[in-house]
Amino acid sequence: MSDLPRIVPVILSGGSGTRLWPASRESYPKQLLPLVSDRPMIVETALRAPAAAGFAPPVVVCNEAHRFIIAEQLREAGVDGARIVLEPAGRNSAPAIAAAAVLLAEEDPATPLWMMPADAAVADVNERVGRPEVDPDVAGEEAEEGVEHVASLGPSW
Repeated sequence: MSDLPRIVPVILSGGSGTRLWPASRESYPKQLLPLVSDRPMIVETALRAPAAAGFAPPVVVCNEAHRFIIAEQLREAGVDGARIVLEPAGRNSAPAIAAAAVLLAEEDPATPLWMMPADAAVADVNERVGRPEVDPDVAGEEAEEGVEHVASLGPSW
């Protein structure tokens, strides 16, 4: 394995389950359903960042009502070491990202994070998603200075 820091996938699993009603509902939103394959969307998301490729176990930000379902789905898929951060109330992505970032910064402020929506379908994962290149010297220096980086994987259309 390389000397690159392990990127932590942060899976954002919020939502009220109203967009794909009646299949998706508040108690079982779309990210918990197998809509694009035989696996739930949240599992497909977690599998885009495998430990074998150097990624750290994922951190999932979700609400309390879904935590046990998510933990079981990830366990059944062989996603080991996932941590779940509970949102007291759904407040969109920014507070969820901040909660995960604060948690992970307590362990290592230079930890690179990959924000991943739990309900995004990505075709041709092997071609479109690779391990981002991180220069550990630059990442460490910039983390000390409080510099943040944002990278994006654009749509294919």
